[in-house]
Amino acid sequence: MRILGISAFYHDSAAAIIEDGRIVAAAQEERFTRKKHDADFPTNAVAYCLSAAECEMAEVDHVVFYDKPILKFERLLETYLATSPRGFRSFKMAMPLWIKEKLFQKKLLRRYLGKLAGVKQWPGSLLFTEHHLAHAASAFFPSPFASAAVLTMDGVGEWCTTSLGHGRGKDLHILKEIRFPHSLGLLYSAFTYYTGFKVNSGEYKVMGLAPYGRPLFVQKILDHLIDLKEDGSFRLDQRYFDYCAGLTMTSPAFHELFGAAPRRPESPLTQREMDLAASVQAVTEEVVLKLARFARQETGERHLCLAGGVALNCVANGKLLKERIFDDIWIQPAAGDAGGAVGSALAAWHGYLGNRRSPDGRDRMAGAYLGPAFDQREIEKRLTASGAVYTVLSDEDVIARTVDAIVDEKAVGWMQGRMEFGPRALGGRSILGDPRSPTMQKTLNLKVKYRESFRPFAPSVRREDVAEWFDVDVDSPYMLLVGDVLDRHRLPLGAGEAALFGIARLNVPRSGIPAVTHVDYSARVQTVHRDTNPRYWELLSAFKQRTGCPVLVNTSFNVRGEPIVCTPEDAFRCFMGTEIECLVVGNCFLRKEDQPSNLRQDYKDRFELD
Repeated sequence: MRILGISAFYHDSAAAIIEDGRIVAAAQEERFTRKKHDADFPTNAVAYCLSAAECEMAEVDHVVFYDKPILKFERLLETYLATSPRGFRSFKMAMPLWIKEKLFQKKLLRRYLGKLAGVKQWPGSLLFTEHHLAHAASAFFPSPFASAAVLTMDGVGEWCTTSLGHGRGKDLHILKEIRFPHSLGLLYSAFTYYTGFKVNSGEYKVMGLAPYGRPLFVQKILDHLIDLKEDGSFRLDQRYFDYCAGLTMTSPAFHELFGAAPRRPESPLTQREMDLAASVQAVTEEVVLKLARFARQETGERHLCLAGGVALNCVANGKLLKERIFDDIWIQPAAGDAGGAVGSALAAWHGYLGNRRSPDGRDRMAGAYLGPAFDQREIEKRLTASGAVYTVLSDEDVIARTVDAIVDEKAVGWMQGRMEFGPRALGGRSILGDPRSPTMQKTLNLKVKYRESFRPFAPSVRREDVAEWFDVDVDSPYMLLVGDVLDRHRLPLGAGEAALFGIARLNVPRSGIPAVTHVDYSARVQTVHRDTNPRYWELLSAFKQRTGCPVLVNTSFNVRGEPIVCTPEDAFRCFMGTEIECLVVGNCFLRKEDQPSNLRQDYKDRFELD
């Protein structure tokens, strides 16, 4: 039996297909359209999933959508009525789209699916699941646990913003909810907006900025913005927010409380933004810890599963791990809305159809390598058509030449195997570098990624070596846990260096792997496992054999404002339009200096125009 799950029409649309309960494929639409956070119906992602499952739409038994539009419309109407007439402008903008399309999503979905099936309206079984149930299902059902507490935290689904669930076998029940407008995700997004970043995409920038600041505003947040209880439940004082009725996240009262208007996007960052980021991060961690303690008490479970956009806050996840509230934690790698495609399909398989679940301690997301792959012949054909000059190497030479390039402090584009599902590059579509280089972090940010200089990079490390370098000794395959670099790898700071504040701390090497060591000695660790990504594991092994260091810099293969690359053409375009010096696609090895000079300039000009 095949079930197709779909997430769409808000942001990060995606599709996933399961076959007799096994996740066969999953992908976000943005990777195909090259439109960041693409919210349209995931036509390309669905087509890919069908291809991966070797079936057509007529052979799909059920299609499941990841939320219930009528409930969401109910929430919007009630919110506008409760805040009228203040919310009229927002109401006037939202209603035409809802009346024209969103209220009739069932019909709309059948039309889109019909196009894929070659008919006017797809006639098959179309199901809808609640948003937070889809999140919870995406967290529990693929996890290695027979039973677990399940926490979901995001901005908002239909009404729910935070839920506590309990999973056991094939059964998953939501026990408690916090409802809109009280939302931890929206609190964090309010500070994302206020510090000058884009909501629904800039939250991770706030998280990355926080270690440069001091949590000076924590008490002000707790005294005025959020009423936090010991069980983790909370209420937000809506006088300080404008997301219910207005077109912005924060209100004039918020600006008065913190003494200034929101920072203009792209304007210089100040110590104040860093302190605000540190403060909301500290409050978020406190809420997550309280919720987790309550979840343990309420369910009696020793294991915890997490999903929802807030579960992408790897710093909070790392704090949760260190508190040892639960014996083990598993986090859905596509914890945001894209993961709802997987969750909705699994919720139908186990919940609606009642199929058994037989966990055997394995992670059913298969390392999140669920996207498209290209065989060697196809890679060569596509690169040749793009005008690329490349050398085809043996498996052994691919590893050796890549290690040579990394040791020479070159930035290397690395495209191997299936594309990752979720926001993190995990060694399938990555840019790699030498973590020992004191200049690599700045080089990658400014010359390759074209992004803010303060942004940290993540270390990839073989699972068997992680405890030798970081205070983490658990599986972290999805780069969703932060740990600290061990003391023995840290470098002593001079008196002047230790006294520095803010961005001035950025250029001070803090460990033997400075390119992946944040200013507070933290690192967003990815453990690499031989069974899920053997070629990347072999690369790490060869780098360790050459240098004694089993760690590589790993950042997503894209530039600021673009999705992660999907195809060989995408990889070649990014390689040619940036200062990436080497590109490895399958067994094809490319050096920038070998490419025709006219082609290099043409790609760079086109890239800058985009």
